[in-house]
Amino acid sequence: MPEIEPVALARLTTLRTGAAPTRMFDADTVDELIAELRAVWAAGEPWLVIGGGSNLFVGDEPFEGTVVRVRTSGIEQLPGSRPGTVRLRVQAGHDWDDLVAYAVSRGFAGIEAMSGIPGTVGAAPVQNVGAYGQEIVQTLAEVELIDEATGDVSVVTAADLGLGFRTSVLKHHYGSVPDRPAVVLSVTLELTDVGSGEFAVAGEQLRAALGLGPEASVSLEWVRDHVLATRGRKGMVLDADDPDTWSAGSFFQNAIVSESFARTLPPECPRWPLAPYLDPITVIPLTAFDGFVPRPAAVVSEVKVSAAWLIEHAGLGKGFSLPRSRAGLSTKHTLAVTNRGGASAGEIAELARFTQQRVQAEFGLLLQPEPVLVGVEL
Repeated sequence: MPEIEPVALARLTTLRTGAAPTRMFDADTVDELIAELRAVWAAGEPWLVIGGGSNLFVGDEPFEGTVVRVRTSGIEQLPGSRPGTVRLRVQAGHDWDDLVAYAVSRGFAGIEAMSGIPGTVGAAPVQNVGAYGQEIVQTLAEVELIDEATGDVSVVTAADLGLGFRTSVLKHHYGSVPDRPAVVLSVTLELTDVGSGEFAVAGEQLRAALGLGPEASVSLEWVRDHVLATRGRKGMVLDADDPDTWSAGSFFQNAIVSESFARTLPPECPRWPLAPYLDPITVIPLTAFDGFVPRPAAVVSEVKVSAAWLIEHAGLGKGFSLPRSRAGLSTKHTLAVTNRGGASAGEIAELARFTQQRVQAEFGLLLQPEPVLVGVEL
């Protein structure tokens, strides 16, 4: 794989920040990707893998290491594990929205609500990408990985990836390292073959976003078109001419809090229970019943609350920016921190910190960044 002239990472990331690295390679095939990663790891030098660059916030100083751009692509259709399903094995560098369009056009359901999400397929399981209540954990069967520690390639089931809300064992969280440092080579999804006709849309969050009632039936194409339109109104579909899309998408994660903490927030703050509450049932055999019924064990449930609502109601409205800063919140959606044109990573980090501080002061909750931070601190 030939080495290429390094270019500024601001040209390769949707947030448009970052200087040129020391070295840069393009991997157009899986063999090239494996070979270059093994060489970089053997040399012990810093490394960074970039797909679509949509979930990266890179600092202003040059990256002193090697950047490998994953440019592999391709979709292979395989039999599903049960009737009415199909598997798609997709190369890591394949464009995510292109995959969604492919699935929808063939009547394969399970990822249509994630239409318009920028980036590549290989990044999707790293942070369990999702939108409108649909997440890749619901359809992910397995991934092919190359591990940094050994350079070995293996196939890992979804159950072994520790997938949670915007997290996995592969993700580099702010202030920590991945539990399993590795690079995704391919992803296999198992989707449901519903065809081109109408079907009942599952998921309260998705139905609410699309304005559908519980009994409504629509086609996959209808869902995709309306999700794209909804995301477009929020500036969440990439547009080279729209600064509201010059972002890393949702900069802050919707917060996961305990049910008791959620009750301290204003009742109008949008929230979604992560699991249904089930009253515990205690069964006591008659032969063992002594007249005493033990107190049921406490059930600790978690709730997802809207970070965008918290930001706006902490006094930071759409389009907010600090004085003389070229960074600002999107004019369409307060959850996106945007580069309004030529903003430095320092300016964007300053606005992100200010947003965190305002929400924490108002609601007692510290919002966590969603993108991977490289050479920058909040």
